[in-house]
Amino acid sequence: MKIAIAYAVPGRQVLISHDVPEGTTIQAAIESSGILEQLPQVDLQKNKVGIYGKAKPLDTVLAAGDRIEIYFPVTVDPKSLPKRKPAEKKAAADGEAPAPSAG
Repeated sequence: MKIAIAYAVPGRQVLISHDVPEGTTIQAAIESSGILEQLPQVDLQKNKVGIYGKAKPLDTVLAAGDRIEIYFPVTVDPKSLPKRKPAEKKAAADGEAPAPSAG
């Protein structure tokens, strides 16, 4: 059955089409695809994986047409980013310059 394996980091995206027998797990598909040789930074014990945006364990059995995604770790703590005021968020979404704050 046909599946796909995807991995993306800033500046690089990899998408591999792969044929696997029925009953194949996520881990077996990744290992047999050769993607680990292309991406030595991937460690299946550290990187999370999923199917179509939903995290899954490595022993999940695949279905035809599944797209396995290998997720890279978050390198920025979201709590360390400055918070934006709701008006600034709306202006950014609308493509406008934010109104000056009254302080």
